[in-house]
Amino acid sequence: MVIAGLAAVPVLAVIYLAFTPSENIWPHLVSTVLPGYIATTLTLMLGVGAGTLLIGVSTAWLVTMCRFPGRRIFEWGMLLPMAMPAYIIAYVYTDILEFAGPLQGMLRDLFGWSSKRDYWFPEIRSLGGAITMMTLVLYPYVYLLARAAFLEQSVGVFEVSRSLGRGPWRSFFTVALPLARPGIVIGLSLVLMETLNDFGTVDFFAVNTFSLGIFDVWMNMNNVSGAAQLASVMLLFVALLVFSERYARRKQRFYTTSGKYQALPGFQLTGGLGLCATAGCLMPVLLGFILPTLVLLRYAHQYFDPELSREVMNYALNSVKLSALAGALAVLIAIIMAYSARIKGGRVLLAASRVAAMGYAVPGAVLAVGVMIVLGNLDNGVDAFARRNFGFSTGLVFSGTIAAVTFGYLVRFLALAIGTVEASLGKVTLNMDGASRSLGRGAFATMRRVHLPLIKGSVLTAVMLVFVDCMKELPMTVILKPFNFQTLATFVHQYASDEQLGDAALAALSIVGVGVVPVILLSLTIAKSRPGHRQGD
Repeated sequence: MVIAGLAAVPVLAVIYLAFTPSENIWPHLVSTVLPGYIATTLTLMLGVGAGTLLIGVSTAWLVTMCRFPGRRIFEWGMLLPMAMPAYIIAYVYTDILEFAGPLQGMLRDLFGWSSKRDYWFPEIRSLGGAITMMTLVLYPYVYLLARAAFLEQSVGVFEVSRSLGRGPWRSFFTVALPLARPGIVIGLSLVLMETLNDFGTVDFFAVNTFSLGIFDVWMNMNNVSGAAQLASVMLLFVALLVFSERYARRKQRFYTTSGKYQALPGFQLTGGLGLCATAGCLMPVLLGFILPTLVLLRYAHQYFDPELSREVMNYALNSVKLSALAGALAVLIAIIMAYSARIKGGRVLLAASRVAAMGYAVPGAVLAVGVMIVLGNLDNGVDAFARRNFGFSTGLVFSGTIAAVTFGYLVRFLALAIGTVEASLGKVTLNMDGASRSLGRGAFATMRRVHLPLIKGSVLTAVMLVFVDCMKELPMTVILKPFNFQTLATFVHQYASDEQLGDAALAALSIVGVGVVPVILLSLTIAKSRPGHRQGD
């Protein structure tokens, strides 16, 4: 209950300050920037949602149900863009596609154009550019869950559909797609939440969304109350998103009607169809991972500076320390909560677990505001107590320190650890608990000597997931980090914003490299998730 309360405090603090501002600039925000923030954010969400649905669902169906050249590589390759943060790909493509970039320079040389007035070229630093960049790196969320849903479907339903005269395409739209809807919707929800959370891309492209607005009102206008009010509106977006998803399938149930699983049909695509399928799967991976990685490798070699590399190593060490600390604490808390729910049960502990996990649905900028409000007031209270009783000032003990960043990471990513540990612990039969207790072991000894050895693989997975997300996290780190403290993410953002992507290439590659291994492991796990899976199916 205490853990759930601590996780909920930042969100409650944002809501409280929004309704009790010390300086109310809400009328000014409503009459000036709020309509623009709402329109831009909604357009961004619609564009990214449509793009990720189109790419994620179509490629998941092709890779799962069809046979074409390169399919086995694409099974895991389609997930590689998940390791590429949106802000990094935005920096790379801006460098390639802007007026002074190599592509427009080549076109001017080829056609003899001398200025921008001689031709039209799409502007990368725009709302459309932001939608494209986010779509390229966020579609794996939809692909991952859609593929898992397609793998779980019984061949029987397709056989019935074909016996009723429906071909592969009609069977896809009338049978497979509706059955996969829950997984697809969850993937889309994750995409939209990540879109709301993005700061680096919209900041670099000057797209005025809520994340950028919160940062601007807080840092540039020096008004925490105004930032809290914008954050509260952003929370409404998240609440409406979650409510809409649940309301849309409130009376729908999805069941597996057969315990028999056969090999999936495997429609053979040959000739032109096979090449089109290969090209359709290759383009998102090429544009979302391979090309940006090659550009970063070239820049890292071209702009290599030993002194700057040592600086990057220090920032990498900062990132690793912070991410490892957050990962270890998140898993420790997740074990406590999951095991408490296991031995005690009840709706209260279940509700507490859900409250503790809600931070993942809250954008990083909103949580950062809440964390600073809570820890700032705590610092003021400690300082006042020390002055009153001991005659000295304590200064900033919590806010503006590593403690603030770690607390923010925990609130935001605790859901990843709780979900992973709960799922693994749920597979351990309760008979194990009874056997251990009958041999005289208490609850703690049972957890340490029975459960932890059985779930250690999932525990390590949870640490890895939290670690990778913390390494990539930007908006929360920018707001909460101490002065003169950099992580890889903030370093890349700072240098790329100053048009020095070459100097930031090594740090950007480090972030991408950290995310590649878990992405591949995750893909292999999904590929083996179908009951009756055999190597080579």
